[in-house]
Amino acid sequence: MKVFLNKLASIDWLMLFSALLISLAGLVTMSSFAGDNFFFERQIVWIVVSVAVFLLFSTLDFRFLRRTEVVVSLFIVSCLTLLALFFAGSVFQGAQSWFNLGFFAFQPSDPIKLVVILILAKYFTRRHVEIAHIKHIFISAIYVFIIFLLVFLQPDFGSAIIILSIWFGMVLVSGISKRHLFMVIGVGLLSFAVLWFFVFAPYQKQRIITFIHPLTDIQGAGYNAYQSTIAVGSGEWLGKGIGFGTQSKLSFLPEYQTDFIFAAFAEEWGFVGVLLLFALFGILFYRIIKLSFNGASNFEVLFGLGVAILFASHFIIHIGMNIGLLPVTGTTIPFMSYGGSHLLTEFMALGILTAMAKYKVAVHRELIDKSDISL
Repeated sequence: MKVFLNKLASIDWLMLFSALLISLAGLVTMSSFAGDNFFFERQIVWIVVSVAVFLLFSTLDFRFLRRTEVVVSLFIVSCLTLLALFFAGSVFQGAQSWFNLGFFAFQPSDPIKLVVILILAKYFTRRHVEIAHIKHIFISAIYVFIIFLLVFLQPDFGSAIIILSIWFGMVLVSGISKRHLFMVIGVGLLSFAVLWFFVFAPYQKQRIITFIHPLTDIQGAGYNAYQSTIAVGSGEWLGKGIGFGTQSKLSFLPEYQTDFIFAAFAEEWGFVGVLLLFALFGILFYRIIKLSFNGASNFEVLFGLGVAILFASHFIIHIGMNIGLLPVTGTTIPFMSYGGSHLLTEFMALGILTAMAKYKVAVHRELIDKSDISL
């Protein structure tokens, strides 16, 4: 019990409280003074469960994740799980990306994003000395592309974009040269061109076209983005007040508990509330990056940076599509949007990161003990 309490004492409470306050902001936005509070009540349960998972994971030893056979096994299981969705998955909003377990639905693409981070952290750690070779950029892309393709074909365009963002971000922090960086960007643009002409469905193309000219189809493909920008702008400086967001509470803004929760929050809290929310995310990102550099090896450092890239990708894409700067892709915002799968994954990531940050201390103690013996 004493050991368990000592482990809890080493938790980065500022990071945890920032995540909890963001979750609370989401809860308040979901609440309604009248009518059904289904999302609000369910999300409270998910937050409690997720925090419990965080506390548990923060006490465990995750050094086994450094082993190649473990990472390879996780990769294979992830691919098989995504394949199983095509046979046993449930369709929700046109995407066959959920397992319906009766009392709750589970979206495997959320925890698989952590598997992608682990794969890349392991690969770039093993190749860290020879990272200048461009072949390692493309080999790492092959691993990620397999998962990307399985997610994209569901079709879950939002999660697929996040997976690509994780790969691109981790390539940048792995030590790639600027020359190789421009090559990667070129490959990315070429890949987008191939996707546009040979892979994207008409409705996906329409989302991107609507992003460029959102007012051309405000009753069709551009409706969500149009209502979202109205909600954000109508909040003005101080907002309309908690529970008084007309766009969200009167159902003009669809999916305001998930894909457009930032717009609903901005409408009720205004510009000042948005600044406070951004400050909380800033603290969260800062603490994650700081914790990542406390890792005992490059693997832990790269994993921590990968988690920061994961959250930042969700944050940027979600905000961008809520204010009309990016196409609508159905991307949640970390800790704030409704949903158990992504919330559990996010707190799991923080728990693993917290546990990994303790390895450095353990290594230092081992070195001190050895030096004492030699004396």
